[in-house]
Amino acid sequence: MVAHLRESYGLPVFDFPGPEDDGRTPLPEADTVAWRVSSDTYDSEESWPEAFARFTAAVDPGRVRALVVGAWPDAYDSGPEPVISALLDARSGLTALRALFLGDMESEECEISWINQGDVTPLLDGFPELEEFGVRGGTGLAFPAVTHGRLRSLTVQTGGMPAAAVRGVAESDLPALEHLDLWLGTDSYGGDCTVDDVAPILDGSRLPSLRHLGLRNSDIQDGIAAALASAPVVARLEVLDLSMGVLTDEGATALLGGQPLTHLKRLDLHHNYLGEPLRRRLRETLESAGVALDLDPGHADEHEWDGRVWRYVAVGE
Repeated sequence: MVAHLRESYGLPVFDFPGPEDDGRTPLPEADTVAWRVSSDTYDSEESWPEAFARFTAAVDPGRVRALVVGAWPDAYDSGPEPVISALLDARSGLTALRALFLGDMESEECEISWINQGDVTPLLDGFPELEEFGVRGGTGLAFPAVTHGRLRSLTVQTGGMPAAAVRGVAESDLPALEHLDLWLGTDSYGGDCTVDDVAPILDGSRLPSLRHLGLRNSDIQDGIAAALASAPVVARLEVLDLSMGVLTDEGATALLGGQPLTHLKRLDLHHNYLGEPLRRRLRETLESAGVALDLDPGHADEHEWDGRVWRYVAVGE
């Protein structure tokens, strides 16, 4: 289950009230919170652009530093194009905006793999001063290669990230990017990428400022771990996150058998399918060197059926 964001750009997330509030809720100063704007179709027939228009009338848009786009009507059936258009129409007034997240929905609003997305890169083109950008939902997601000189953090959360979108991120020119977090997902929900698709990230020739790399929630986690064993990018990382996926002894053994990882500040492997001998080996090798190692205490769920062992990513549907 994926929860709502609680923080963005170092600011607590505040829900802009719905139309039924009628101005009763006191609003914080515009630059002290990250504003989540949603269109709750259960309680009103307000569209997301209408909710956003109320927001910009009630809050000084020129002081807004972080904006979180929550639910829009029928996200399981309709993409974010009206949302993107509304944001781009308002960009001349959003002069302080530095963080933007698109699609912050919990499962009660729309399951992550039911959220319809589209080409989200016009938001990066339209807001050249953005430092943090995130998106949730992989259905229809498009991310053609872009150039952005200020972006420091990029997060894409999916239950299945299309290979073309993965390649677009990998081929983008993002010289300031320090934090990259991709939830690659499973082929059951459209996650059809291969290790080759992330190769431009791994080879170290791109993303010169990268310090935190997350390639997680993946059903090809073993292959990614094996590729990272010799990937040049690892040497300059501080944090490596391979959590939430189908990581087995095979992938972890390859990772440990490759280049040293003792320079890392943190290695996140939570939600895994590792046996106890491999867990002990990881602890002995890395924790003794001062690496903060996130290893959950037990196996993630697995089931045997029809002679096959089934293992699952943490976030699919």
